[in-house]
Amino acid sequence: MSNIVAIVGRPNVGKSTLFNRLTQTRQAIVNEEAGTTRDRQYGKAEWTGKEFSVIDTGGWVLHSEDVFEEEINKQVQIAVEEANVILFLVDVLTGITDWDEQIADMLRRSKKPVILVSNKADTFDLYSQSAEFYALGLGEPYSVSAVNGSGTGELLDFLVSRFDNKEEKTEDDIPKIAVTGRPNAGKSSLINAFIGEERNIVTDIAGTTRDSIYTLYDKFGLKFYLVDTAGIRKKGKVSEDLEYYSVIRAIRAIENADVCILMLDATRGIESQDMNIFSLIQKNGKGLVIVVNKWDLVENKDQKVITTFENAIRERTAPFTDVPVIFASALTKQRIFKILETANMVYQTRHTKIPTHKLNEILLPIIEKTPPPVCKGKVVKIKYITQLPKTAVPSFVFFCNLPQWVKEPYKRFLENQIRKHWVMTGTPLNVFMREK
Repeated sequence: MSNIVAIVGRPNVGKSTLFNRLTQTRQAIVNEEAGTTRDRQYGKAEWTGKEFSVIDTGGWVLHSEDVFEEEINKQVQIAVEEANVILFLVDVLTGITDWDEQIADMLRRSKKPVILVSNKADTFDLYSQSAEFYALGLGEPYSVSAVNGSGTGELLDFLVSRFDNKEEKTEDDIPKIAVTGRPNAGKSSLINAFIGEERNIVTDIAGTTRDSIYTLYDKFGLKFYLVDTAGIRKKGKVSEDLEYYSVIRAIRAIENADVCILMLDATRGIESQDMNIFSLIQKNGKGLVIVVNKWDLVENKDQKVITTFENAIRERTAPFTDVPVIFASALTKQRIFKILETANMVYQTRHTKIPTHKLNEILLPIIEKTPPPVCKGKVVKIKYITQLPKTAVPSFVFFCNLPQWVKEPYKRFLENQIRKHWVMTGTPLNVFMREK
């Protein structure tokens, strides 16, 4: 098992800032508003050649006015159970609070190794004030500043000394599948259904998920990262800074993904914002699976209704109609494994390599029968076809005498012929015309 470090503490002590410092990313949203982080956020860190996982958690509170208090605390407890070592963050500027004492009591009962970290010691004058935290009974506090990085080297030296010395294999090549959609489409519920646990907080409140949460799925012969993203609303409706940063991270998750699952709400149909997210996925050349969620809430489920719904989706996504559409329910777990199988199939399709001789053998007779239209007296002759190697999106080059006179409708015709003869479902294709 890999070395896992959980960062816990009450709200606003700098957990997400330290998480970003250790992982050398800006993965976690940092904001002065208490309760910004809700779900568990995972990242990778490395120090003196040792790699380890870091978990950012929401602020532990009891008897607060935060409607997410119970769910956040549940996520913190899960992180503590998963971790090999716990970084307990406290704030040197405010000293010991009742919440700090409650967390210290919870951590002592966990029987896990705990390192006490006194954060916000931005100047050396503040280092001496950390002595107050000896009263928590968790040993020597390490004074650090997550903002400017002072003291983090000593902390990391001590942290990695507590690890097992087993070699860990890197998992950078594992496919990433991003679950995207509008707020309240059921993205977090779907990921919880996939993994069989309450991994992400689910409520009826739109905007519950803020960060893009990565979860490793390794079951039934399938292995990839599932990425839960914040719901993407129209730009004009995004008023809060927190939501703005959540949307930016959701867009970044799409950019970094291999395949995107676009969640639609069966009770609302396909709306303009769904199409905006679809366009974003298309622009980034990502594989796509469309999931119509909350299908259990639809009363009339006969084949005619399904066909009408599916045709409406394909009309809106045209000309890219070769996309799988699955009617499912995250709540009842109806067809959820089919979603994973289809997403895996789309990922494999993106890496399909068609032999050059097969392309020419099948497509050249079709092109000869239906050549590019003559434009302004220019006759285009396509002589040779090949697929470009090692591209993120399957890309095909058609060599001809006058590439500039081949227009978009004919390129779409060529793309449709490729899709007709080879399985390319769910993945976009690039068609290039080059002079021979």
